[in-house]
Amino acid sequence: MKANIGLFGLAVMGQNLVLNMHDNGFKVAVYNHTRDLTDAFMDGAAKGTEIMPAYSLEAFVNSIEAPRKVMLMVKAGEVVDQCIASLLPLLSTGDIIIDGGNSLYSDSNRRTAALKEKGILFIGTGVSGGEEGARHGPSIMPGGNIDAWEAVKPVFQAISAKVDGKPCCEWVAENGAGHYVKMVHNGIEYGDMQLICEAYQLMHEGLGLSIDEIQGIFAEWNKGVLDSYLVEITANILAYKDDNGEPLINSILDTAGQKGTGKWTGINALDMGMPLTLIAESVFARCLSAQKDERIKAAAYLPKQAIPFSGDKQVMIDAIHDALYASKIISYAQGFQLMREAAKQYDWHLNFGDIALMWRGGCIIRSQFLSDIKKAYEANPQLENLLLADFFSKAMTQADAGWRKAVILGIELNVPTPAFSSALAYFDGYRTARLPANLLQAQRDYFGAHTYERLDKPRGEFFHTNWTGQGGNTASTTYNA
Repeated sequence: MKANIGLFGLAVMGQNLVLNMHDNGFKVAVYNHTRDLTDAFMDGAAKGTEIMPAYSLEAFVNSIEAPRKVMLMVKAGEVVDQCIASLLPLLSTGDIIIDGGNSLYSDSNRRTAALKEKGILFIGTGVSGGEEGARHGPSIMPGGNIDAWEAVKPVFQAISAKVDGKPCCEWVAENGAGHYVKMVHNGIEYGDMQLICEAYQLMHEGLGLSIDEIQGIFAEWNKGVLDSYLVEITANILAYKDDNGEPLINSILDTAGQKGTGKWTGINALDMGMPLTLIAESVFARCLSAQKDERIKAAAYLPKQAIPFSGDKQVMIDAIHDALYASKIISYAQGFQLMREAAKQYDWHLNFGDIALMWRGGCIIRSQFLSDIKKAYEANPQLENLLLADFFSKAMTQADAGWRKAVILGIELNVPTPAFSSALAYFDGYRTARLPANLLQAQRDYFGAHTYERLDKPRGEFFHTNWTGQGGNTASTTYNA
């Protein structure tokens, strides 16, 4: 009997997905370039199962029923292309290659088109949830060649997380859309994590609370509107003790790593001209954290003035809660606005309610209010920004005063809050009918004759002023060099 699906790449995520598929009744063939890893898997977690190991690509491909479904769980980039190239001579027309890694969406665009020409169907799918999600139910975001969806749908929806009985997996859109949505998911993840870290630092360094006190606060917050996976694990992390009985968090070096998906999100937002300010600041915060040696020198050369907090700590804890909640809403609002623009530019038919549903379970950013995001898009599929939905506009109004108090606290006590602050600046800018860009545009016209539009004239009609009396009346848009 042949396998229903094959998985190529037996690192931790690959192994856990295989076990998940097996638990859900699918016969799975596995292959890894390193034979020792295959043997270790079969002698360990897969021992006693019907999982089918293969020790050559030919044997692996031949052990899968037609049309073959081969899922790659390998390092993104050139390795994916190498694996595809090695598989192609062994595959037949109509076979399916699935890339389940964190690939750049533009690579998935290219692979979908190139493989279609060879008669092979390609799916680029985002998989979120880490090791635990892969094993017990991740969020799965498939895109690529729609002709492959019906063949992989039973597997993907069976192994995905379920919320209210619904699988956290639906078809996203054509080409690289699945990996694009996963990229934005990871960008929001960067934002959520940085916001939580700023709340932690405000309470620890600003208010002088102990780790145990902060742990209790996060545990309590996880019972309300901030209920989410990241807040939950933050409480668990802060509760964990080192061998000396002290909180382990105090012994961890303050330099953050990153694998690139947050950076990709920021770059794409710049390319599209979308204000993804909070997520960009979260990426930069990681970059700054990596400059540990320089920061140590700067701390000695540019010492902070010690300013102890005086006031009602509970009032400020509540304010930090509101800042975290409001900024979190901004993070999602910016992410969904970016996907909305991508749908226009790439001609993708994205269902934002379905995306919110896919993120409700299994994934790293799963949280309570994703249900409210789904409701907002169900009520208005053309919603321009989450901030314009009643639920979120009311939440922002209620959190506004506390949010500002928290940012001011950071400023007064020399505690950096780049994500809280940038989120607040975006919020104020988004709801400002007249920004100072009129002066900016006048400056551009003054030094570069770039022209401007007027309030008293129709949009699309441009003007140039000879500001100095010497520049002439020729605008930069009226001639060709």
